[in-house]
Amino acid sequence: MSAYFYLIGQIIFIVFCVVAAVQIFYYLFFFRRLAFYEPPLKTANISQPVSVIICARDEADNLAKNLPGILVQDYKTTHEIIVVNDNSTDETKYVIDEYKKSFKNLVNIELTQEAKLIMGKKFPLSMGIKSAKYETLILTDADCVPASEFWVDHVQQAYHENTEVVLGYGAYHKKPGLLNKLIRFETFHSALQYFSYALAGIPYMGVGRNLSYKREVFMRNKGFSSMNMIPSGDDDLFINKVANKHNTAIMIDPASHTLSEAKKTWNEWMRQKYRHYTTSKYYKPIHKFLLGLYSLSLVLFYPLFAASVVMHTWWLALSVMGLRLLIQAIILYKTMKKLNEKDLWPFFILFDIWMFFYFLITVPALWKKPKQTWN
Repeated sequence: MSAYFYLIGQIIFIVFCVVAAVQIFYYLFFFRRLAFYEPPLKTANISQPVSVIICARDEADNLAKNLPGILVQDYKTTHEIIVVNDNSTDETKYVIDEYKKSFKNLVNIELTQEAKLIMGKKFPLSMGIKSAKYETLILTDADCVPASEFWVDHVQQAYHENTEVVLGYGAYHKKPGLLNKLIRFETFHSALQYFSYALAGIPYMGVGRNLSYKREVFMRNKGFSSMNMIPSGDDDLFINKVANKHNTAIMIDPASHTLSEAKKTWNEWMRQKYRHYTTSKYYKPIHKFLLGLYSLSLVLFYPLFAASVVMHTWWLALSVMGLRLLIQAIILYKTMKKLNEKDLWPFFILFDIWMFFYFLITVPALWKKPKQTWN
């Protein structure tokens, strides 16, 4: 019996080492790219006209609070702010009309009928894009406010000669409480992946809270026509389709971030995450493989570590764990510092353990039928 127990312990420890190696590979091959990223220098600093597009449905309160931060951007070149009012039944129209009295570059597009056979935010966003005067588009949401008055300028400056897509960071306001920190860490963790993958030449998503691309790339790919029947995906699935290693850049300067209010309850957050994750099944195979392997390795890591401590040599298991934690600590510190989330770093081990449970909770979203409305 002892020989059998020893053999099982050996197998578990070997599998643990393999899983740890996979984790270390992701940190050293992918995530270090963001940790040590330095923006490329531009030979010429030329500002281009920009169209900022916001879709709103029953967002009167959010527009009253956040729209001024977009309207007063310090951007000397011609730009317009387009708000697409998608069948709102609240005071959204009157809020927009009031701001139009003071800001001549604010454009209001009123939609009064629901689009048939086009799910989610895609139709109002398409109307905003097709109405845009300028080639460079910057997208955000009504519940977002720029982190600085130089948001538009920073995003626009990320464009280089061949750039068609710029991925930004949509952060959350820092508030007291555990839920706020969990939401912010999960948001950071997602950004760590999509920024790092983009730097590795395999971009797979962006977030609609802070995203920019050329109008021409939207028209060339026939907009959202290939994903009209999927309620979400106007940000991540579209970027998954059009972004590549040659046309995609990132912008991570804190002045280029947008800020939103995090969900106040666990159920609200889980509904939001389930809606987001229902689109991941439509990613390209290479992206699904890489994301799935990373998630699987994270889910297996801690159970295998515990089993290795009990059934094998505890100090060997701790040594492997220590190596992984050292690499993780360095890279997370540098990436959190770049994304202005450094206050989360002292708790990264606890958050890392939490992600084990988080993946288990959200995995049913891969099979769950997506919600049919966008707001």
